[in-house]
Order: sequence, then structure tokens, then C-alpha cells
Amino acid sequence: MNLSLEGKTTLVCGSTQGIGFAIAQELALLGADCILMARNAESLQQAKDSLDQSKGQVHQIQVADFSSNEHVLQAVQEVLKNNTIHILVNNTGGPPSGPITQAKPDDFMRALQLHLINNHQLAVAVLPGMKESGYGRIINVVSTSVKVPLPNLGVSNTTRAAVAGWAKTLANEVASSNITVNNVLPGATSTVRLSSIIENKASKTGHSLHDVEDEMLHEIPMKRFGKPEEIAAMAAFLASPAAGYITGQSICVDGGRTGSI
Repeated sequence: MNLSLEGKTTLVCGSTQGIGFAIAQELALLGADCILMARNAESLQQAKDSLDQSKGQVHQIQVADFSSNEHVLQAVQEVLKNNTIHILVNNTGGPPSGPITQAKPDDFMRALQLHLINNHQLAVAVLPGMKESGYGRIINVVSTSVKVPLPNLGVSNTTRAAVAGWAKTLANEVASSNITVNNVLPGATSTVRLSSIIENKASKTGHSLHDVEDEMLHEIPMKRFGKPEEIAAMAAFLASPAAGYITGQSICVDGGRTGSI
């Protein structure tokens, strides 16, 4: 099975911690040159310096504030001055939790700009290089709410579904150019985001952090939270030549929690 990414350049968003950083680590281990994109230059530099270079990989950083669509577009245009991107990993922290009945129109607009619009303009920017090189992988880190909406995540559920619809449409349009588009759907994964969700739920319900964790673990057949590297392994496979005939898919990595087939 060909998993080698030597000679390929990948742009990984949100790659200074959590799932994004774990994906960058896995792609680098497979031989890819990684360009890390996030908003904090110091954290980006630390992340870059820790990536594998044993195959002669050359890694870079690019600062981008994902709260600004204009800034993200400028950042990717800067990257493309000297690089062809073969693999794009769209990854951004999710919207705040809360019931959909309490969401304001601006909450939806911010979430769509952060996820859907940024994903779209990044993909459109890198597609010409992918088509010219004959190799392209667009991987979106989304959520299992694409399959089954999650309680108390109204804005997130809505936004994630929009991203999934966009990705499926894009996958069909670019498949003939040897470009695949897939969504990785993490379940409850041990990250800062999960800690925030647990703390928020404990605060609102008055339950202890331990009780909230136990309630969440009860819903997972494997009875544990995922590890960032387990999500990264799926993303790395989808980025590889071995996954060349997989496109337009939303794949759960969730310990069996999602109730749909």
C-alpha cells in the first residue's frame, strides 16, 4: 500500500495544537513538506520545529487570522507565490455551544464565515496547482454532527452540515482531475475543545466535571475518548495515494458513538 507523501506539499490549518497539529505530524512522517497555518507565530514556529525532517522535508509557517476571510485569503495567496499545494487540510475550532433557539443571526454568519467561507476560498485558491500537478487531496475536519446532530450545538450542527454539502458538491466537480475531497468526522476527542465543552456543560447543569465525562463516555461503545493521533491517522490515509479512489465521503472516527450506519 502506497502511503508515501514524499514530494508532496500540504497546507494544514489550525495546526499548532490538537487534531490539526497531530495531522501535520502524521503527514510529515509520511514524507510531506508541511506548511502550518494558524494565528500565533510563536506557536506555529514551535510546532514546525517538532515535525519530522528525516526524509529531507522542508516545513514552513504562515500566520493567518481565521476570524477574517480577507486575511485568510491573503495568507494563502502568499503561500502560493512559492508553493504548489497538493494536500489541503481545512481545520478550525468549532462555534460555541448552546441551543439553537438562543442563536442570533450573527452567530450563524460568524460560524459560516469561519468554516464554510474559509474552506471554500482556500480550496479554490489551491485547486489550479492540484489540477496542474495531477494530484490533489482536500480533507475537511468537521464533526460527527454531519451524520447525527448533537445536543446543545445548534450553530455548530447547522454549519457542519453546510460544510458537508459543500464538500460533496466540490468532490463531484473536481474528481476527474484526480482530486479527492473528503470529511473526517471526529467524535469526542481529548483536546482543548472537548475540555471546554465539558466545562460548559458542567457549569450549566451544576454537575461535576467527572459526572459530565462519565455521561459522555457512556454514549461511546469503546468507553473512552479518542486521541488526536487517531483522527490524524484517518486524515493521513485520505491524503495518501492509497486513498485515490475515495472521494465525497464523510468518515466517522468516534469509537462507534454515531448512531447512523
